[in-house]
Amino acid sequence: MRSAKRVLLIGWDAADWKIINPLLDAGLMPALNAFVDSGVMGNIATLQPILSPMLWNSIATGKRPYKHGIYGFVELKPDGTGIRPVMSTSRTSKAIWNILSQNGLKSQVFGWFASHPAEPINGITVSNFYNQSPRDMTGDWSMPANCVHPRRLEETFKELRVHPTEIEGCHLLPFIPRAAEIDQQQKEGRWVLNRLARVLSECATVHAAATWSMENEPWDLCAIYYSTIDRICHDFMLYHPPRYQQIDDRWFELLRDVVNGIYRFHDTMLNRLVQLAGPDTLVIIMSDHGFHSDHLRPRMARGAATGPVVWHRPHGMLAMRGPGVKPDERLYGASILDVAPTILTVLGLPVGQDMDGRVLVDAFVEAPAISSIKTWEEVSGDAGLHPPETAAPDPAAAEQALQQLVELGYVQPLSDEEKKNIALVRRECRFNLALSLTDGSLFSEALPIFQELHREEPDNRSTLQLAKTHIHLRQFAEARRLLEPMVAQTESNNSDGTDTAGNGNAYTLISNIHLLMGVVEFEDGKIDKALSHLRRAEEADATTPTLYIQLGNLYLKRRRWTEAERAFEKALSIDGDNSRACHGLSVSLLRQNRPVEAVELSLRAVGLQHFFPAAHFQLGLILARLRWIERAAQAFETGLTMWPGALVAHRYLARLYTRLGLDAKANIHRAAGTRRVSATA
Repeated sequence: MRSAKRVLLIGWDAADWKIINPLLDAGLMPALNAFVDSGVMGNIATLQPILSPMLWNSIATGKRPYKHGIYGFVELKPDGTGIRPVMSTSRTSKAIWNILSQNGLKSQVFGWFASHPAEPINGITVSNFYNQSPRDMTGDWSMPANCVHPRRLEETFKELRVHPTEIEGCHLLPFIPRAAEIDQQQKEGRWVLNRLARVLSECATVHAAATWSMENEPWDLCAIYYSTIDRICHDFMLYHPPRYQQIDDRWFELLRDVVNGIYRFHDTMLNRLVQLAGPDTLVIIMSDHGFHSDHLRPRMARGAATGPVVWHRPHGMLAMRGPGVKPDERLYGASILDVAPTILTVLGLPVGQDMDGRVLVDAFVEAPAISSIKTWEEVSGDAGLHPPETAAPDPAAAEQALQQLVELGYVQPLSDEEKKNIALVRRECRFNLALSLTDGSLFSEALPIFQELHREEPDNRSTLQLAKTHIHLRQFAEARRLLEPMVAQTESNNSDGTDTAGNGNAYTLISNIHLLMGVVEFEDGKIDKALSHLRRAEEADATTPTLYIQLGNLYLKRRRWTEAERAFEKALSIDGDNSRACHGLSVSLLRQNRPVEAVELSLRAVGLQHFFPAAHFQLGLILARLRWIERAAQAFETGLTMWPGALVAHRYLARLYTRLGLDAKANIHRAAGTRRVSATA
């Protein structure tokens, strides 16, 4: 049954509570403050790799990237002659607006990453090419073909665009109060002002199109994507307080307000969106990931290249308000995969069983009625999809087809540079696919991809990922063969923080090598060597919580509970939102017979990362110790939905259900606990 008249989904790429909360406390984001006072708020867990095209399509489909088919920012052209930005035709699963179209509901989609060419849905699509401003600030701004559906609205949306030259000096002052002091005769000064003007114009363009449509056209779902926070943070987070040591004092003082200013700008836009949505609408504000803004910002080493992903924090922000939503409450355990199932349920439609997310029932005063369907992919009817012939090509098939055209003389052979770019894109897509598989715990499926990548080009990145995958599969000898040469290389080099292999910050690289080698040595029973590698990892880079989590796990296995406790506390002092550190600390506290403290940490762990079967099992153990039998059983059951092969969990449930007098359930789990099920935690 439909529980809201309609749904408004607002995407703020990279928005983070770490920046928002101080602004809320200072009264500088009044619209969002009023929003969260009347709804729920919390962190939202992202997926790996943390790349926006992959994540926003997971949000739209409720599926991990290895199911929806988007593996990066770019893809091969259909004829295989080059590369292009990732397109809507690359997605191999239906998005929520496709499902709604099949069911006679109207959607409006603005700027979604990636949505070009605009899909012919029941409603309006304005693609992510629509607001891209001209490279020449003063140049002509022709609107790309196929960026608007339906075509009857093309002229309307063309007029709604905001050209960068319309962003004047007065518009920049909220972001750079001392903008007049910037010398525009210098290249750096021109770049700062032009960059900010261009990003603001593109943001205003999306907002103008969305607000006009919400006010003038019917809709059941409106989904709006704003890339602005992410783009501004990548450009200006270096100047955000606290000051980076490498940043010049003058530029720091000039640009320190840009990041906060863009959040306040979004708050102003939010106020108008909420007004247009009305009280009968479920409004969801979310980001796909967070953005490091404090001591966890990437360590900048001389000569080291840091890619954009290292800035991304694994927890974004989520806020919901509307009919049936709890007022002024915290929401725990949300994932970006949960958004699509929740929207479908609110609009009275079943959730696909092949979706990887769940309905956020804890956000509502009364749990909504949830129905399911095996899959929406096999449901016939007009879903507003592009015809099959416009779908993105299989890379290998595209390459083969291109070669045939070259042999026939229809196409000129590619240059070496073009071949290099195509090979690079194919490699990145396969690498990201493998990372997505490991993020979904499908290590056996990821292994052959990493092995192939490593054979083609055994760089640091592919070697480390292959070693990690072997470790997950408990293939420690294979991992050792990969890591030992890397360890020898780190010992022979007197590193100054420059990664000569071009793989980023060498401090972090050295730390990761020794961290993984420490795991291998520990599993081989060489405890002293394991500790030595972990100490070497700490010397290289003591800023990563993963190091102390691994150290804590080592102490747990040696039954040194207090030392494990200190290690996990150190990890949490670095990153208080680390679910693995919360889980480890909970284990160490329970081993010291401190279940009340332990249960709080376990609840925090599953609240930060719902898909964490070990943490749910740990929660069940603690609740059973505290004699909260029904809640303990629920925790074990939740963990088993993620890892059905956990025999110990079945055995615990058999005992718990026996104590509750539920003999039929006890017998089911007793039988399951005696047979091995093929599954991976």
